Amino acid sequence: MNGRLGRVWAASSKRGLVAIDFGITREQFVAAILRRTKREPTYAPRRLRKVTRQVREYLAGKRHHFDLSVDWSTVASSFQRRALRAVFSIPYGQTRTYGQIARQIGHPRASRAVGRCNATNPMPLVIPCHRVVGADGKLRGYGGAGGLHTKAWLIRMEHGPR
Repeated sequence: MNGRLGRVWAASSKRGLVAIDFGITREQFVAAILRRTKREPTYAPRRLRKVTRQVREYLAGKRHHFDLSVDWSTVASSFQRRALRAVFSIPYGQTRTYGQIARQIGHPRASRAVGRCNATNPMPLVIPCHRVVGADGKLRGYGGAGGLHTKAWLIRMEHGPR
């Protein structure tokens, strides 16, 4: 799928979504999936129609919540799963700080570790790491293509007319 963020790639397992990425080539995406899951992905666009439709709707400002199953088993550690689940729960148009997420998951001094989890988020957009900001409310890193420019655009998009 092509759009504002360039080509968007997605992968799923029988359990649910495994990865989303954008601004990279198909070869780079396949290599990332292979590293994460230790399995060669199969090209199956029909299987991802729901994901594709929902991402398009989100980027058009028409979807505020993803209704997708996520395969959390592909997220490496229990800490990462807890941190990313907390980020997953941030409502559309709202932000949280890295410290707030760390406190929410019971690790109040782990804001940097939460930041690292966001930097390696395998499903940006669906797990909205762009909604996590610094303690001062300023934008901090964003691992997706376009870096902070993309993060700022996504936040502005979510605060636009509804």
